[in-house]
Amino acid sequence: MPAKKIQEPTLPGHLNQGAMLNLLGYHLAQASIPTDATFKKYVNEPYQLNKLEFSILMLIQANENLTPKRLANALNIPASNLTILLDRLEKKTLVTRARSDEDRRVQDVSLTNKGLALTKKLLKLTEQMEENILKHITSAEKQMLFELLRKISHYRKV
Repeated sequence: MPAKKIQEPTLPGHLNQGAMLNLLGYHLAQASIPTDATFKKYVNEPYQLNKLEFSILMLIQANENLTPKRLANALNIPASNLTILLDRLEKKTLVTRARSDEDRRVQDVSLTNKGLALTKKLLKLTEQMEENILKHITSAEKQMLFELLRKISHYRKV
């Protein structure tokens, strides 16, 4: 039986997308439009957090004894940029940095009580965000999408 042809959605204004339909970057950019708008509505505007700050908080919440170096590597950002972001989160009293008990040369990053409470709230909000963004695809499609994106992001070093 021949594969079912998927109807390609058209852009607002009914423009032909041409060769861009075969470009991953184009599809990722188009998919980022609703995800960015949803993030802005649920997280950025009410909590004044950008995507990197949100990611930092969530990674700290999920990992004990997290150092700035490990965090910068996980986010693929320079340590100097991470320092600026951690300074902002510290100013908002969401995170703290303290010398490691095991190695005094190393700092551990952790959430404050306020930061922990916020991440719990944000975890619930992300469920609503995901539901809103992914309501047009099945559970199997969602699983496949995430699996494929993980494969792509695994080899993110250029």
